[in-house]
Amino acid sequence: MSDHPNQPRRSPLASTLRLARGWYGSAERRLAWGLTALVVLMTLGQIATALGVNAWNGAFFAALDRRDQAAMGTQAWIFAGLVCLTMTLAVAQLGARQMLALSWRRWLVQHLQGRWARDASNYHMGLLPDAADNPDQRISENTRWATAVSVDLGCSLLYAVINLISFVGLLWTLSAAVPLAGIAVPGGMLGLAVLYAGAGTLLTWAIGRPLIGIHVDRNRAESEHRFALIRLRENAEAVAMIGGGADEARHLDGSFGNVVAVMRRMLRQERHLMWLGSSYGMVAAALPLLLAGPAFFAGALGLGALVQLGQAFTEVVRALSWLQEHWPQIADWRSHVVRIEALEDSLEAAAKLGRAGGIAVAPGAGDLVLDRVTLRAPNGRVLVEGASATIRAGERVLLQGGSGCGKSTLFRAAAGLWPWGEGRIEMPDPAATMLLPQRPYLPLGTLREAVCYPAPPGRFTDAAIAAALARCNLAGLAGRLEEAGRWDRTLSLGEQQRLGFARLLLHAPRWVLLDEATSALDEAAEAMVMELFSRELSGAALVSIGHRPGLARWHDRVLRLEGGRLLPAGLPPLPAPGRVRVAHAHAVPGERPVARPERGRGAGVWQPAG
Repeated sequence: MSDHPNQPRRSPLASTLRLARGWYGSAERRLAWGLTALVVLMTLGQIATALGVNAWNGAFFAALDRRDQAAMGTQAWIFAGLVCLTMTLAVAQLGARQMLALSWRRWLVQHLQGRWARDASNYHMGLLPDAADNPDQRISENTRWATAVSVDLGCSLLYAVINLISFVGLLWTLSAAVPLAGIAVPGGMLGLAVLYAGAGTLLTWAIGRPLIGIHVDRNRAESEHRFALIRLRENAEAVAMIGGGADEARHLDGSFGNVVAVMRRMLRQERHLMWLGSSYGMVAAALPLLLAGPAFFAGALGLGALVQLGQAFTEVVRALSWLQEHWPQIADWRSHVVRIEALEDSLEAAAKLGRAGGIAVAPGAGDLVLDRVTLRAPNGRVLVEGASATIRAGERVLLQGGSGCGKSTLFRAAAGLWPWGEGRIEMPDPAATMLLPQRPYLPLGTLREAVCYPAPPGRFTDAAIAAALARCNLAGLAGRLEEAGRWDRTLSLGEQQRLGFARLLLHAPRWVLLDEATSALDEAAEAMVMELFSRELSGAALVSIGHRPGLARWHDRVLRLEGGRLLPAGLPPLPAPGRVRVAHAHAVPGERPVARPERGRGAGVWQPAG
């Protein structure tokens, strides 16, 4: 989904209202409306103070014109009060603005990251061909600018509108004493202010319009450069081992070169705007004084009224020039709003993709049943066609097949993640099922949190965690449970896989799905963790994906994916209960068959040794 403004989906105002609507209608609506009302109240106070300053100018300069020292002394005390009031209102309005922006951002970040993290939306977004890129940067960075700048722009626009209403009557009244080109024109100075501000706004729009697209491109270029830096950090060891540092440096230079190129375009456009902006305010301040000068010298206008006229003209021009004054800020703000809007659209598309899946998944079944399941790639290519199988509770089944034939996709479909296909899958209770991927997910935080995941860290005792780690040959980690770090980088892939099996021991699920979960283990380590299903987890059903021929010795039967078809491998059935079972002929050549007693059918509950 493109971020570029040349492909708009909504107007800037509609986009901002979309971001705000959720917060103002949420459970925090009282906070949202309360802070907004406070900002409006403080802004009204500031405008009232500005009108007071204008009136003070008239009175002060009139006293100066009369050489009335007593009146000037009184005005000095009034000015001191206005200064204190102005400072108080400015600080109060700033604080209210800051709290409004921060509260809105907090809600927006929690809303977006909640939608992204829940219901596998982050996974489904990765399946969309045109999904918003770098959602992490959009949530953490673009929300900050979109909310803060929206509040600033909204407050400044409110100030401009009310300021215009406040000063337009005063300017109209004072214009009566100022003829233009010798002709008395009612409200002539007001009309001149409108024409002047309109011309400035039109020129600003014509010169600065490209800035919107440039800011969008800058955000994208900086996001891509940041992603390249993070990717190098995450793969530092692999890059160093292969000696790819020089190539990565060239890639990073090219990535940042895109940022520099966009920045040059932006700076050039801002210089063009500076030609207009540098003189615009100076002319607005001097023009009314120059035009009203003859009336002042003719005695038709006093010094106080002249000063008031000049200030009123400047305030009206400033209010009417709001777009011209804030155009660079508007362009930057629009680019952030566009990126958040694209993320919202991608999240909606991901949710629709998850709901539109043609594969019916029915959780809570006693067995795992595939009923004429067909899986397709996003381009429509058939991966698995008409697969049917039943895996009963307590059974152990190995799923094999060539790389890329759809084995892992079958697991994704069983988890309700794969949207392309049809058929029906009956799954056991998700609370009693656990999947171990090739690279286990280790959350940020302490080792205790990593071992207990996805359960809360306080669910298991230290003794249970230490026993589970020791059973998986990770006893050395038992003393580091409170140590926080990047455990996905601290531990080798083999250690991470054994930690995944330690999780199994703690959670004791009734159903276990292994997706190449022993690929980084040697044969001895693989045998150690697979023996868990003959001992501590003997009652759990096991469905494995793996390529090693020796894995078959730990399973009751093998299913193969060949040519898109799910085929049984013809292993002998389970022996009668209580008999000794001999490993299948699929065992590793040269190994002595392993004898083990037949396991029970109940759910395994493992109790660590005291």
